[in-house]
Amino acid sequence: VQLQASGGGLVQAGGSLELSCAATGRTFSDYAIGWFRQAPGEGRELVTSISARGTTYYADSVTGRFTISRDNAKSTVYLQMTSLKSEDTAVYFCAAGSVKNIWDKREYHYWGQGTLVTVSS
Repeated sequence: VQLQASGGGLVQAGGSLELSCAATGRTFSDYAIGWFRQAPGEGRELVTSISARGTTYYADSVTGRFTISRDNAKSTVYLQMTSLKSEDTAVYFCAAGSVKNIWDKREYHYWGQGTLVTVSS
């Protein structure tokens, strides 16, 4: 499956942004989709994930501010980000896989190219 992330940009602190992850190729609905982010000089961390059945998981740092959703008919996953903070600045990647442990990025076999989110304070 090929993934294309989009929607990044520059936003002021407290603002909102929506990212999209469009998939092509194999059956999208069979996979869990995760959004990861990587800040400069940091490792890649899971922000949120949605299972094939639609169960959602969030990192503590984004709970209550970010919402993940999926539209299987459009083979697209969305990440709605609100109340953005400067520490949310990072390159955001979407990834797909038949994961058992959603927190283990090694279980996500397909990755998009990343989209940059910059939050100015």
